[in-house]
Amino acid sequence: MDTPATLVDRALSTLRRVVIEGVTPEVDAGRFAIKRCVGDRVRVQADVFADGHDQLCARLLFRRAEESDWQESPMLLIENDRWEGEFEVGELGRYVYTIMGWVDAYGTWAADLAKRAKAGADISVDALRGVELLQVARDRAKGADRQELAYAAERLRELARGNPNVAVDFAQSDELKELTNRNRDFTQDTRYERELPVVVDPPRARFGAWYEMFPRSCTTDAKRPGTFRDCATRLAYVASMGFDVLYLAPIHPIGLTERKGKNNSLTPAADDVGSPWAIGGTEGGHKSIHPQLGTLEDLKGLQRQARDLGLEVALDIAYQCSPDHPYVKEHREWFRERPDGTVQYAENPPKKYQDIYPFDFESKHAAELWEELKSIVVYWAEQGFRIFRVDNPHTKPFAFWEWLISDVKRDYPDVILLSEAFTRPRVMYQLAKLGFTQSYTYFAWKNTSAELTEYFTEMTQTPVREFFRPNLWPNTPDILNEYLQKGGRPAFAARFILAATLGASYGIYGPAFELYENRPIEAGSEEYLNSEKYEVRVWDTNNPNSLKDLITRVNAIRKASAALHGDWTLRFHPVDNEQLIAYSKVSEDFSDMILVVVNLDPRNRQSGWVSVALKDLKLGENQAYQVHDLLTDARYVWHGSINFVQLDPSILPAHIFRVHPIG
Repeated sequence: MDTPATLVDRALSTLRRVVIEGVTPEVDAGRFAIKRCVGDRVRVQADVFADGHDQLCARLLFRRAEESDWQESPMLLIENDRWEGEFEVGELGRYVYTIMGWVDAYGTWAADLAKRAKAGADISVDALRGVELLQVARDRAKGADRQELAYAAERLRELARGNPNVAVDFAQSDELKELTNRNRDFTQDTRYERELPVVVDPPRARFGAWYEMFPRSCTTDAKRPGTFRDCATRLAYVASMGFDVLYLAPIHPIGLTERKGKNNSLTPAADDVGSPWAIGGTEGGHKSIHPQLGTLEDLKGLQRQARDLGLEVALDIAYQCSPDHPYVKEHREWFRERPDGTVQYAENPPKKYQDIYPFDFESKHAAELWEELKSIVVYWAEQGFRIFRVDNPHTKPFAFWEWLISDVKRDYPDVILLSEAFTRPRVMYQLAKLGFTQSYTYFAWKNTSAELTEYFTEMTQTPVREFFRPNLWPNTPDILNEYLQKGGRPAFAARFILAATLGASYGIYGPAFELYENRPIEAGSEEYLNSEKYEVRVWDTNNPNSLKDLITRVNAIRKASAALHGDWTLRFHPVDNEQLIAYSKVSEDFSDMILVVVNLDPRNRQSGWVSVALKDLKLGENQAYQVHDLLTDARYVWHGSINFVQLDPSILPAHIFRVHPIG
């Protein structure tokens, strides 16, 4: 057993006086990575303190995960033991960071020396203590540092004897402080106990406008399903509205067994085309293309033409099969059987999907299944596709996604995975932590000012924002909410502007959205009448009443407004009318400031007084400022925080103001 004296000796031999805690950002004690995009700066804060009154130093250490050498960035004391530093993530992939802190013996001495000199005390003896510190650092140093420290020690000794005031100035040199810190006793450094991960994605992961489309509906005749070549003729239409991502519903062969008819009928007609999510047939499965759509080369040609127009094509990943999928015949062990020997089809009561078989991720053959499913993503990545919308990820094991995403992004760090998980909040957040780049949200069902304010404050102003990137969709092929059903064109316009300005990333399911398709299959349902999931639809994209012009205008505003390229500066401003909502976003340097006011009532004109939080826009209490409506080009001069607005939804349900300070 160690004696008390031995314990003291051991403690002194590893004496680390600095404590590091309260590190942010940090997700679940470093279990999961924070998310950033190429070129971002990661701002890190921590509480760094020690016993006594000595001065401290702290450094932020960072490196690419696969490298061994650390880079350093200084941390500065910002308030009461709280320190801050930052570093840039310049490449795709993974980084790690941690913090180092130590007692700055030389800096403490130099500061104390200056205080004594200012008080008129004799500092000749105190100056010699500095000489000793420099000599100790010299003995540890090598090369040029050793020579500089030797010179500094002798110079300080000379000044202490002859000119103490000059000695004080000499001791305060920042270069000398850095030199001593660089050659300190590293055994007394405190290093934060964790190395914290960062996933670095392409800029499109943070900002982009998505447009969802069924390829087979790119046609002028419902009896002739569209092809990839037909889709190519619609690219100019999508690009002209300013979208960045064209997301295609599943492009694979569709099964015949238990095929659904129009409006989800269980008795399809001979010419019914079935649901694209009932994947697989005699022509192949998840790595095959429906022969009516064209060939792989046709798809690649569509991608090339899209890129020429500034669009990226996103594909759908749906891990499920039709009864006719080759997997069902070749790997029956990957599916769950019912007691009667039939394969269990998918259900989400009261909904039944007789045409879809889910995989059994817990079968005895799960390892082979997991590898095969990963190979699907890898196959399409090898074909040049990097953006994927993932269907129902919350119905597959968390461990599966963590493994798959980590493996895929190791070889394809630019892959973007959008999680279509309309499920419980904790499940959505867990999927984001596990690696999904973006996620669908509950935006479609948040319709009041209070609901929107609470929800978006949670996503943008709490630690959730470090790992959860929202992608806002006012409609999908599965979601036609009551607000859109009953609000008509003004409701579609309002929800579009909300999605496009509340979120840096958003999407619409079109052309159903811009043509404000709002007929449910029955009262109380969110399913569309004549749903495109089960039939080919012919859309009149030249309809003069389309929302196309509004969409084009707003997307142009988004691209020209740095403030709208992120989510973290979102702030809400009080309005005395609950039918109105007001919020702002600013660029990092405040050179671009956007203030949005939306009328949430699609039927009636609404007015009210907006209480602009001036500090959020760096405006003075009595300062005049111009608000320029980017939708109408109207300009108004506002004074102070309280200002009047009035919006008629039959004309335009919103203002998108750019704020210009005056004076």
